[in-house]
Amino acid sequence: MSSPASAENLVTDHPTSEQPGEGLAAAALDAFEVALGHRFADPELLASALTHRSWCAEHGGGSNERLEFLGDAVLGLAVTETVFRSRPDHDEGDLAKIRSAVVSEDALAGAARSIGLGGVLLLGRGEVASGGRDKSSILCDAMEAVVGAVFLDAGHARSIEVVHDLLAEPIRVASLHPGDNDYKTRLQEMVAQGSGEVPRYLLTSEGPEHDTRFRAVVKVGDLTFGPGHGTSKKRAEQAAAEMAYGSLADGHIPPNESTESTESTGDRP
Repeated sequence: MSSPASAENLVTDHPTSEQPGEGLAAAALDAFEVALGHRFADPELLASALTHRSWCAEHGGGSNERLEFLGDAVLGLAVTETVFRSRPDHDEGDLAKIRSAVVSEDALAGAARSIGLGGVLLLGRGEVASGGRDKSSILCDAMEAVVGAVFLDAGHARSIEVVHDLLAEPIRVASLHPGDNDYKTRLQEMVAQGSGEVPRYLLTSEGPEHDTRFRAVVKVGDLTFGPGHGTSKKRAEQAAAEMAYGSLADGHIPPNESTESTESTGDRP
């Protein structure tokens, strides 16, 4: 089993022609840091943030999941502080909706693409072959890991600056119409104004622990909508809620059907 990914083996382990994220030239990492807007004092933190679990499954070592866990919290706080200070005319409800949109998979994956994150990830060969470098779920998780690494490398204030620069445009767009992308809330509000029913979400999961996929359906009274899919329960539920909201808003009511499903015991949020 090989040693954990490090700043050194990011550059030397594998030919760039085989794995763009492995065997990276120092120039590629340098260009990524420039695009990110942060030069790491500790390159090992960057190496860890770029190491996907699929690479570890083939080569051993630790993945970026711990940094992803930290980065999720850092992002939430950074975005909260940014929108609180920059949007004094918005109330608590609108601020929460803006934050939800900005830390969504779509927004974070978009930010990751804008700085070329996919090209510098350490991915397993199977993941590379399946287009993993542009998968929104992988990019979103890696973006969280990079933010977590910035926090450890340079502290709270610097991580706030990096997040603000990366997500300034998503924050601006989300501030125009707060809540437009939060379909769970929009569905709940729509149903409450109508029948008064409470949407109920049913989840299943499949795949290995390191690559779990979730499937969600949402029931509104006797109606079932979905399925929505995602790499977390939250994302799958949002996808199902979007389908339900769109159908109900357009008056497209699906035929009644029973759905056998149980709550997943997966540990992703």
